[in-house]
Amino acid sequence: GSIYVIAAVALLPGLVLTMGAGAIFGILTGTLVALVSATLGATAAFLVGRYLARDWVASRIENNQRFKAIDRGVAKEGWKIVGLTRLSPVFPFNLLNYAFGITRVSLRDYVLASFFGMLPGTLMYVYIGSLAGNLEALGSNARGDSTGEFVLYAVGLVATILVTVYITRIARAALNQRIQ
Repeated sequence: GSIYVIAAVALLPGLVLTMGAGAIFGILTGTLVALVSATLGATAAFLVGRYLARDWVASRIENNQRFKAIDRGVAKEGWKIVGLTRLSPVFPFNLLNYAFGITRVSLRDYVLASFFGMLPGTLMYVYIGSLAGNLEALGSNARGDSTGEFVLYAVGLVATILVTVYITRIARAALNQRIQ
């Protein structure tokens, strides 16, 4: 958990940590660990952006037209915009954490929207990470019944990816509509 927080504040990608949570803890516990850790890391970066590095963050995003549109949207519909950006992988997670710190979104709205908005993507990457451990176990299964389990995991992976892509498309369209 603390490694994830440090990674988010240091602008390091959390994808490997999320997938690692799946490989180590499995889908349910891995999702909970990764989601809580990612939310804590996002919140820490948000607070740093709001209180400690406000000028640095402002200088990094001052010419970014996409962020200016997001900022206008946040002024009107704070938590909705945060949640929609979390659902869409188009926006860089780590920099966005800092950038939201200089907007008018409340800490409570930011944390809740981040938590629920990151859930589908976190679940997908944890699931992918859990496959590594499961496939290793299937490969060493001496009973010979691993084919059915492999098919089940593959179908689950495809379904998870399709749902995540579908949610991402809906979020992107809703976000574009809200920030225009």
